Amino acid sequence: MKHIWLTGMMGLMVGDALGLPVQFSTREEMKAKPLTGMEGYGAFLVPEGSWSDDGSLAMVTLCSILEKDDVDCKDIMSRFADWQFKGEYTPFGYAYDQGRTCLEAIYSYAKGTDVERCGQTGERSNGNGSLMRILPVCLYGYEQKKRGAVSKEKALEMVHRVSALTHAHLRSKMACGIYYFLVKAVLECEGKLQERLQRGVDEAKAYYEREIDNLSELTYFGRLFDMDAFKMTEEDKIGSSGYVVDSLEAAVWGLLTTESFKAALLKVVNLGEDTDTIAAIAGGLGALYYGYENIPAEWLEVIQRREWIEELCGRMDKV
Repeated sequence: MKHIWLTGMMGLMVGDALGLPVQFSTREEMKAKPLTGMEGYGAFLVPEGSWSDDGSLAMVTLCSILEKDDVDCKDIMSRFADWQFKGEYTPFGYAYDQGRTCLEAIYSYAKGTDVERCGQTGERSNGNGSLMRILPVCLYGYEQKKRGAVSKEKALEMVHRVSALTHAHLRSKMACGIYYFLVKAVLECEGKLQERLQRGVDEAKAYYEREIDNLSELTYFGRLFDMDAFKMTEEDKIGSSGYVVDSLEAAVWGLLTTESFKAALLKVVNLGEDTDTIAAIAGGLGALYYGYENIPAEWLEVIQRREWIEELCGRMDKV
């Protein structure tokens, strides 16, 4: 596929912007008044097309990779601090919708903690704040592996290290790793989306099963390993909280149970709760399958700082 950076990143940014106005809404509230398109002035009183911490930190990561042509964790973390304290990489010059675990890591870094030890490791730090921004690392790892520049193990190491900047618990790192395998399968496999996603989780499971320390954590992702069964899961059994497993499951479920990019994103947003992040996770993956041309034009047109995002993605696609 050509233009994978533009496609994947705009899918992520559109998902973030679509879900942001109704973030924190309950499922019951969303059922009573479903979202049908891009809106503004909701949870954070920002205009339509505004993206939040999800988009900002993904763009931070992209910008660092573009400049360094590498995954430089110290540089990425320094840019995270610029986002929080200087309002860089944001739509309007200030950061908003920051997650607690990300903030704890950034403040720890700002106080002088080594970049390798800033990430939170507790059980309760398994939010979706690293999964929401991991797509650029997945794309870079995929391209580098395809060129023969890195091994599969090295690509996963990059994914894990970037997750661990803020979310260093094994479960969070594995969620990002599973997402890498899903991205890889969508890009390089043939067949329908469900078949590709199944290939992705099959490869992820085989990879993580090699280490005994991973086995107990792998069980948290067990529902994803049988896409046929998971697709049939009732909506009330799908969580849409900020817990990393809920978020990954909801994003995949939305893609499995729809047949277009637009339908998938509206379905996950209308689950309620952490709407922007789940839609960003689904959006990046969904756009890579359906293609840039199938992202609704009316959604793309209102994305804040669209020209800046597209210019940087275009540069990555030429590397």
